[in-house]
Amino acid sequence: MDETSGVGVLDKATMVLNALETGPLTLAGLVQQTGLARPTAHRLAVALEHHRLVGRDLHGRFVLGQRLTELAAAAGEDRLLATAGPILARLRDITGESAQLFRRQGDVRICVATADRPVGLRDTIPVGTQLPITAGSGAQVLLAWEDSERLRRDLVGASFSAMQLQTVRRQGWAQSVAEREVGVASVSAPVRTPGGKVIAAVSVSGPIERLTRQPGRMHAASVVAAAERLSDVLRRSSGDMNALHPDGTEPDFEV
Repeated sequence: MDETSGVGVLDKATMVLNALETGPLTLAGLVQQTGLARPTAHRLAVALEHHRLVGRDLHGRFVLGQRLTELAAAAGEDRLLATAGPILARLRDITGESAQLFRRQGDVRICVATADRPVGLRDTIPVGTQLPITAGSGAQVLLAWEDSERLRRDLVGASFSAMQLQTVRRQGWAQSVAEREVGVASVSAPVRTPGGKVIAAVSVSGPIERLTRQPGRMHAASVVAAAERLSDVLRRSSGDMNALHPDGTEPDFEV
């Protein structure tokens, strides 16, 4: 099948976006991935950045921009974000702690949905908050299934080790105690595409006094169940959507 549209500049801009789907790239990396001339690749990347279709990470590398998430949600195509609210609310009610959904963007992870504990001491992370990819259970989950070369770079300065990430992969969830913030503990689990790629992390977080220094013992099962429900959403969005309730909401999940 011919992958060109006949509109050269559009085809080349799409090549840039497709290349960035694999992760952050320097200009040299973008040139290598797309085969475009360096001035062309730079001009297109900067133009796409102007429209927020491309962004920059903390090292100045090009990454996919936040505008893509906004467009997907507006078009109703992002089933993950569209259904995350009720599932996170259910997770909050089950655990009694604040629940979040994180996605990676470059060298940070971004909170894209949240359901806060309504009263009492809580860990509040507003939507849009950027947190480091080097600390916290959500970061562990987002890194645990990365390829070895990228993981080696990501672990520089991290609060956790490659051995800890092996444990995360084996058990299917992560926990952290005072990694990201003093006094805060959390538990996270991966959300996967139908092909198995980890694209997000579901988390619950709160004070160590409630979650203890082994928060996974209390909440891992609930967090994993919520993450699996969100993964189901992605599977159904690529296939049978009849599993939705008649009113369009997601079925409840049990732990």
